Amino acid sequence: EKLAEICRGKRVVLVTATPYNNTPKDILSLLKLFQKARKSTIPNLSDLESFFNTLDKKLEGLDRKEDYEEYINTVKANAREIRDKVLKYLMVRRTRTEIEKYFSKDIQEQGIRFPEVKKPEPLFYELNDEEDEIFDKTIDLIANQFKYARYMPMLYYEGKIDPLERQAQKNMGRFMKILLIKRLESSFFAFRNSVGRFLRSYKIFINELENGHVYVSKKHSKKIFELLENDDDEAIQQLIDKGRAEKYDSRNFSEELREDLQHDHAILMQVRKLWQNINRDPKLLKFLDELSENADLQKNHLVIFTESKETANYLSEKLNETYTDKVLLFTGDSGESVRDKVLENFDARARHKKEDYRILVSTEVLSEGVNLHRSNVVINYDIPWNPTRMMQRVGRINRIDTPFDVIHTFNFFPTKQSNDQIKLKEAAEGKINAFLTLLGGDAELLTEGEPIGSHELFDRLISKKTLEGDEEAEESELKYLQVIRDIREDDPDLFEKIKHLPRKARTAKQGSDIAGSLISYFRRGKLQKFFMARSKRTAEELDFMAAAGLLESRPDEERKNLPREMYDLLESNKRAFVIATTEEMAEPQKRRGRDSAVNILRILKATMRNMQKLTEDQELYLKKVVTQLEEGGLPKQTAKKTLKALNALEDELINPLKVLAVLQANIPERLLQSHYAEQNPATFGKREVILSLYLAGE
Repeated sequence: EKLAEICRGKRVVLVTATPYNNTPKDILSLLKLFQKARKSTIPNLSDLESFFNTLDKKLEGLDRKEDYEEYINTVKANAREIRDKVLKYLMVRRTRTEIEKYFSKDIQEQGIRFPEVKKPEPLFYELNDEEDEIFDKTIDLIANQFKYARYMPMLYYEGKIDPLERQAQKNMGRFMKILLIKRLESSFFAFRNSVGRFLRSYKIFINELENGHVYVSKKHSKKIFELLENDDDEAIQQLIDKGRAEKYDSRNFSEELREDLQHDHAILMQVRKLWQNINRDPKLLKFLDELSENADLQKNHLVIFTESKETANYLSEKLNETYTDKVLLFTGDSGESVRDKVLENFDARARHKKEDYRILVSTEVLSEGVNLHRSNVVINYDIPWNPTRMMQRVGRINRIDTPFDVIHTFNFFPTKQSNDQIKLKEAAEGKINAFLTLLGGDAELLTEGEPIGSHELFDRLISKKTLEGDEEAEESELKYLQVIRDIREDDPDLFEKIKHLPRKARTAKQGSDIAGSLISYFRRGKLQKFFMARSKRTAEELDFMAAAGLLESRPDEERKNLPREMYDLLESNKRAFVIATTEEMAEPQKRRGRDSAVNILRILKATMRNMQKLTEDQELYLKKVVTQLEEGGLPKQTAKKTLKALNALEDELINPLKVLAVLQANIPERLLQSHYAEQNPATFGKREVILSLYLAGE
């Protein structure tokens, strides 16, 4: 609500690393800071709320586990639709590749130099037959057979449970599953420790269940189990008394809870037994070999990332045995003095540079917001399940002012022993696919919401495009901007001719693929559109790149004669443009009775029947509020708070002055102002035909 107030009527820059989290409505939430939800200024998309609801409905019938690939494809299709219908009018995106390609002269003149980002290099740590069998068996046990009952006890509760609490319990189980999966891949050391903690936690929970108690805490579950381990009954009671935790009678839970807890405990014992004789650490051995043999790793500063603090501690300790006093560890537990050491030894901009450490081992706490570009090597000790996270990590060293010409990235992958490099790669890819396939819908937690098909993750993690942010790069409109710049600088006479082309200019050239078509370029205010009409077909809209590709012509290309049917095709394109730029009254969606705005409108419409007591200014104020509510201009929290205050009036609701006082107390005056975009509409002005091109046949 406060952010909406700040943004109303102003030009504001908001910066976020995660504009899109899990649903299309994450984008809508940002848009509503600058646009009305049901009357936006985005061309051809007045009702944003309806548009995003439609996208959400496409996902509703899909089971993330059973229909995983279809779910991923739908998410990607939604993203494309948001980009084509919404973001293209709001967003300017420039990749480093585009800047190097189209602004090379500018960056040379400014002395800016980008390092070359090498393709990520896979490091395969090879499991022997026994390790491989145990690794695969463990994945199956913790992903498929383990029920995580201890972390979801309220799902077994036979009393009434709030739907939000039920979902929170399910989420906790999913999070714990992902934790175990990540620890298994991170390091055998971290995984063993996690299994040990799970076993202790289950043992305590089962003992308390046998004693007739089930302890549930939304915020303090870890604290409760620490207290149980220390037999601190007094502290537990204090938590319960303060309402931070609740003690339930075990008789209120189904017998299935006991059975599933025993089942899970047995699986944990089985997992611990599987790993008790595994003493080798193939990942560490592979790393030590690479450090001694790989020329890129022998002398340079190295930055090693892992998500697990235990893996970081373990790895730091092991590396220090070989590289004594040259390894620096940084985790969430590290203090300011350690952070200073990181900057002094790894930040090329540090005022007082030092050479005390060559290897930095860090958790995610350093993956954003810190310069580490005295190094040109990032090593991902864990699989970066979210490719964007890998790009962020490499971004710590991939800086404009790096002293290096080349940036290196290394990613570890588990595989089965083989002398054949292709088989090593295939086995590694198979293991990653197994992780994602077995997790099904829970895989989105592993990839942190990024929609990734089970068979594409490995390829993305060894792709140079992932690091450069060009994974979905299409041909850029900068290509044509560059053509215009070149003409302006190299052929000013031609540039002047182009500037003074008459409106409604038309010509024809040969176009064998879609002969008999007319492409027309229209403008209304800042809005520009392209349409293509063909005989006996409805005119279709083209995006800029498609239209530019058809309009693009060689200087020596022969001009053709314009046929008579061109005029009919032009009329068809005109009609399509008029329809596209005519704001139709959107069919009002049936909005739920629980919608606060709908309920306030009902109250206000009743109030407006009795406005004799109101002044003209008060009537105007009331109409402003109604308009904002109808057009989706008020934040949900504001509407919810206002409705609650109105309902509190009870019998006084018939008094318009009381209603007005509540509105003025709960709706900030600024939220009744127009958005900046409404004051500067892009589609204002008369419709114009700029030019047309007819594509003739042979």
